[in-house]
This record gives sequence, C-alpha cells and structure tokens, in this order.
Amino acid sequence: MNISDINSETRALCDADTGSYSAADLLRRVNNAYEQVVGWLINLDGKWEFDDTNYTNFPIGTYTLVNSQGKYSFNDKFLQLMDVQIMNDQGNYEIIKPIDQKDTQSAIPLREEFKTDGFPLFYDKLSSDTIELFPAPDNGVSVTLADGLRIYFKRTADIFTSAEVTTGTKVPGFDSTFHVILCYMAAIPYCMSYKKDRVAYYEREVARLKQAMVKQFTKRSKDERNIITPKRINYI
Repeated sequence: MNISDINSETRALCDADTGSYSAADLLRRVNNAYEQVVGWLINLDGKWEFDDTNYTNFPIGTYTLVNSQGKYSFNDKFLQLMDVQIMNDQGNYEIIKPIDQKDTQSAIPLREEFKTDGFPLFYDKLSSDTIELFPAPDNGVSVTLADGLRIYFKRTADIFTSAEVTTGTKVPGFDSTFHVILCYMAAIPYCMSYKKDRVAYYEREVARLKQAMVKQFTKRSKDERNIITPKRINYI
C-alpha cells in the first residue's frame, strides 16, 4: 500500500472523508503509527537488524574528530547506538567500548582519569544523541581526525511528509503484507471520538497483525540452519 492507499483505507474504516478527517490529522496519526511499528521491529532480538527501506543510505554515520574535543552530537533520528569506532593513525577503524561513571567503581571522575588527550578507548552516552569520548582525541598523533569517528546505529522511520502525501506513491519501509496495520492504528483515535463501537475490533486487528509481523520478522534469517544438539543421557 502506498500513502494514498493508506489514507483512503483509514478514512474508509472511519466512514470519514477529507472534510471530516483532515489531511493534517491523518498524516500525524499515520506517522505516529509508522514510528511505533518501526520501534517494535528494531527492538526485536535477532541477527537481522531492521532498517526502513526508504532510506537511501546505510545506518552508519561518519564524523570528523576535533583535537581535544570529547563530546559529539548526532542526528535526532538515531534511536540506539550499535557500535562506535575510532580511526587510528594507520587509517584503520577500531571498536571502542561503552563506559559509565557509576560502573567504574572509582571516585575519580572520568574526565580526570582520562584528562590527557590520546586514542579514545571508551565512550559514554550522555543523552540519546550525544556521546563523550575518553580520552579526547589528540591532534592526529594516535588518531586520524578526518572521518575519524564512525558509528553504527538504529534509526526511526522515514516518516511521510505532506509533499509525499500529495504525490501519493511512497510506501512504508517494512513488509507490505502488514502495511494495513497503519490504517487500523490511525483509525482508532478518530473512532474513539466518532465511532466508539469499532474501537475494540480495530484494536484486536492491530494486536493480531503485530503478532504476525513480529513472528515473521524474527524468522527472516532462513539462510541459517537451526542445529539441534541432542542432550547427553546418563544411564545408571
């Protein structure tokens, strides 16, 4: 389903039209549903990491390091850091480890313990979009500053814009089998006000579709064989 289909189906579920269910309200609710679905998918455990197929690049960010600067902020679409890497003076990336002051069991603040610039060994997540490197990078002595910071991350949905609604061709970036879940999710808030008798059924449909979607996604690595190892039996 493309966004035009999603909007039409949502209004049909509500017995609404463009006058009673405005484009602005519908876009907001479809996007809320879209981000919620992507949130479900990226939080599933497994070897197959989800990323919205509408993005034209991989969920990798590369940044230039600044001499003696420890803090770096990122795009607000980042939901979760997967890996942080620093380029050494030989031009090769090395994975560094997360750290938190409360886990060090040390009375010495991290900034004091790592007050001499050098090759960063750790990073601390200060907020959802900012990390601090310890120690701060030196001026190209042990690190390469240009493109010296690389992160792998999970990101939220590539949500619809009003311009894309006008064009009407963009599709959600997850399995098309489950696109209709956005229609039910966007219909529920409207029906809570005007079609209360439909809410319970639509909520059940969302739950059913979510269960099926999660089940399908967690079994996507069909190229890997499941090996059953028999238990050892001790005979007396």
